[in-house]
Amino acid sequence: MKRTHVAAALTLAAVFSTAAVPTFAAAGTVPSAVARVEVPPINEAALERSIAGLPASDATAAEVRVGGAKGSWQGVTGVTDLRTDRPAKQGARFRVGSVTKIFTVAVVLQLVAEGEISLDDTVQQHLPGLLPDSYQAVKVGQLLNHTSGLPSPTIGDSFAWVYATRFKKWTPREYVGEAVKNPMEFTPGTQQHYVNMNTFVAGLLIEKVTGRSYEHEVTTRILKPLGMRNSYLPGESTRIRGRHNHGYQVVPAGFQNAIEYGSDHVVDMTVTSTTSTWASGDLISTTADLETFVKALFGGEVVPAAELEHMFTVPRVPTYGTGDPATYTSGLSRLELPGGIVAYGKTGSRYGSAAGIGATRDLSRTVVYAVNSTDAKAAGRNQRSMGIALAAFAR
Repeated sequence: MKRTHVAAALTLAAVFSTAAVPTFAAAGTVPSAVARVEVPPINEAALERSIAGLPASDATAAEVRVGGAKGSWQGVTGVTDLRTDRPAKQGARFRVGSVTKIFTVAVVLQLVAEGEISLDDTVQQHLPGLLPDSYQAVKVGQLLNHTSGLPSPTIGDSFAWVYATRFKKWTPREYVGEAVKNPMEFTPGTQQHYVNMNTFVAGLLIEKVTGRSYEHEVTTRILKPLGMRNSYLPGESTRIRGRHNHGYQVVPAGFQNAIEYGSDHVVDMTVTSTTSTWASGDLISTTADLETFVKALFGGEVVPAAELEHMFTVPRVPTYGTGDPATYTSGLSRLELPGGIVAYGKTGSRYGSAAGIGATRDLSRTVVYAVNSTDAKAAGRNQRSMGIALAAFAR
């Protein structure tokens, strides 16, 4: 197989040399009170560098869209399939991973605005029996901003286990049932721990309150009204419909179904179950559709203004396990970039796919990216993704 093999990952300095690493601001900051810093003109050279050289050892393809008040830029590089070397094209569908959480939180906040539920209601009130009697009361709002204290399931987390069970079908209640075999991590509302369990329970809450499926509510409340025709929730389907780029995971030589990739070996993870991520990460979309979504969300077209404020407010609590200030809002995270620009966004990863959306609150700059990462969940997986995010705001 012919392959151009370049450096494993971009360093942040290679994206634009004068920038410092971005930092998360202190918890509890009310974003509307922060002085706005004007975004610079789009730096096309920095953006081009951020996705240059694909396919490479860290990723096989990437697509980026940047927009806002000072113009727009689009780029796509890499190949759609390592076996054919066909070039990647714009408009490919991909698994957005935890970007799905924004949609889940948005639907719950819509229900709050409609008076169907309150952020101060408890999970036990609406879903009796779901959580053990030994658990403390968990408020709906604590699910959304990850301060619930709910634990994660104790299931296999090695890639070998994931690959062996990649077609396993979980029901949401089975997933939650595995998690609640463990004790609560902390008293609800006192710390923040970002876990999928929160949006799994939020998805079940949506179904209980509306009497309809989670998939139906997201589709009819968000995807269809916004014209996101290339976005959908796959349910139990393991495939991606329509045009898409293949996603791969680096594995040891001799791993089942591995193919050679430069000096590495990879397996194709394009076809896989999404039931283990459900309301936390199973959406399939395109960069164009996600750009439409972020503009509509930040513009107040998805969630009413009063409830939308929760998506831009970080709770004043420490992060579980580190004691650092919390960084997540309800559905998003707050990022202070070099030069003082404040942006809000969300990243997501599935094996073979890393994605992200972000924007300044006034929509003067938006960015959406999809990267077919070859090690999307590794400790250093954010190098290229972070490079793209920084390039989107580079001077």
